[in-house]
Amino acid sequence: MVGSAITRFAPSPTGPLHLGHAYAALVADARGRMRLRIEDIDRARCKPDWEIAIFDDLRWLGLSWPQPVMRQSERLSFYRQALEKLHILGVIYRCDCSRGDIRAALSAPQEGAALIGPDGPVYPGLCRAKGLQAPDAAIRLDMARAMGLVGPVSFHDSGPDHAGQHCKTAPEMIETIGDIVLARRDLGTAYHLAVVVDDAAQGITEVTRGADLFEATAIHVLLQRLLRLPTPAYHHHRLIRDDQGKRLAKRDDARALAKYRAEGATPQDIRALLGL
Repeated sequence: MVGSAITRFAPSPTGPLHLGHAYAALVADARGRMRLRIEDIDRARCKPDWEIAIFDDLRWLGLSWPQPVMRQSERLSFYRQALEKLHILGVIYRCDCSRGDIRAALSAPQEGAALIGPDGPVYPGLCRAKGLQAPDAAIRLDMARAMGLVGPVSFHDSGPDHAGQHCKTAPEMIETIGDIVLARRDLGTAYHLAVVVDDAAQGITEVTRGADLFEATAIHVLLQRLLRLPTPAYHHHRLIRDDQGKRLAKRDDARALAKYRAEGATPQDIRALLGL
């Protein structure tokens, strides 16, 4: 599949690209025909100047991509359509719980220690019986109902740490992931729903991304099955870390590509730093 796949690089314009972003983009480009997607649904944090900087950095690395670039902020109607399909299936409900409500429920003596899933503490289902009645609330996936429709979910990964076929059963999904948020009340969608809808729209055949997102993959495959979308192959690559072993984040300006460029580094220097 290497070289013939349709891959994607999907940054958020909330700060400068750093070495970790460069590695992700270069891996996507090396493994196939890369599509660029701007994940800008959080309009409060996303800035046009950062989007321009993304384009500049990627072109400096020698990368190119088909036009026009997909922007999530322009695709809210497609996310609404996906939510409507899930509503017809009876697998979503509205949740008006605050973070404090969830913390209080999870700290109750009878609950025991809270399990941590891909989105943090596994939601205890406080609003599950409310259906879609509550206005101005987040929308969650009813994991038990969804898995009852789909059954076990499986996917193939070719990354260095997770190579092989993976399968998650209904009890595993319910216990370790739970009723994840599909649409935030202030955005109209959330990462898991948007990424699934967009990967299908761009015809992505291999998702390349950091190993920190491996545990979220079963969620995406479940949504693909529910929405009758194709399931791509997955390649979860290694993460680029700092000297203390921590994953690089947007706040790591010292490793921003723009800083390396200003100091006279070449794209070949960046590849060497990344072991490529």
